[in-house]
Amino acid sequence: MSAITLIHGLNLAAIYGLMAIGISILWSSVGMINMAHGATFAVSGYTTWQVSLVLKPIIAAAFGNSVMASVSMAAAMLASGILSGALFGVLIYLLAYLPIHDKANFAVRSLIMTLAINLATVQVLLYLFGPNQRGLPKIFGFGKVELLGVNMRYDQIGTIVSTFAIMLLVLAWLRYSRKGLEIRAMMQNPEGAELSGISVRWTALPVTMMTGALAGLAAVLLSQTIFVSPTAGATPLIKGLTIALLGGLGSIPGALAGAVIIGFLEAIVGAIPFLGQRYVLFSQFLFIITFLIIRPRGIGGLLDETRE
Repeated sequence: MSAITLIHGLNLAAIYGLMAIGISILWSSVGMINMAHGATFAVSGYTTWQVSLVLKPIIAAAFGNSVMASVSMAAAMLASGILSGALFGVLIYLLAYLPIHDKANFAVRSLIMTLAINLATVQVLLYLFGPNQRGLPKIFGFGKVELLGVNMRYDQIGTIVSTFAIMLLVLAWLRYSRKGLEIRAMMQNPEGAELSGISVRWTALPVTMMTGALAGLAAVLLSQTIFVSPTAGATPLIKGLTIALLGGLGSIPGALAGAVIIGFLEAIVGAIPFLGQRYVLFSQFLFIITFLIIRPRGIGGLLDETRE
């Protein structure tokens, strides 16, 4: 494996991991398969694009072409992506969780509701912005740097470091904060958590906000290499769902492992001359289907427990 393929795989694994972990946490704690995760991705991308249009001349007037201007723009774009994703998570909570969380067949109902939200959001974005793609500013700048003999682009370094830092913060919040402990209790045993006095209804709100924020961050980072469009969230949603299944729904370590495997698989297949990008999705789904046939509970081994 070449150094370029290694770095590209890590870059993809970081972005796909954000999507897969959000889907996995939401399912294991709330019991919802969020089909609007792709809509969250697209809305966050467009929100960040609009914020960049407003702030770019203001930051340029204040700091010129200095390093401070680049840092301010990067911070503003990352913050807008995370905040817009969290706010869209609130919308999902209000529309797809709160009205039906105590109804029969909640998992199926919520899947249909979130799918409807996703389709409606795509149509709204098409109406507001049209089908044309939009490009986000390069928040990590241009150029390359050599680390340990490997040439890495600034956007790749920024994506990997940002994702690593955010994931550490999320895991620390889940481990040490009171609300994080409540979410972990819901992930392990929702009925027991409710009997212990934890309000499942209100604990679901920070879960949807957190998973939405992760999707928003993924949108900003992935939009450094692709364009923003109304349907930009479709591929990340599909890959996030499949990686969450590969890792074992409810298993954060499994989702991380699945993201690394799929990220490197995409990088390797894309680098093979006679295969290329045309066969990336085919190879990924073939691998996932084969793996799940052999081990249906996924890498983390929580899927069978969840079914029970």
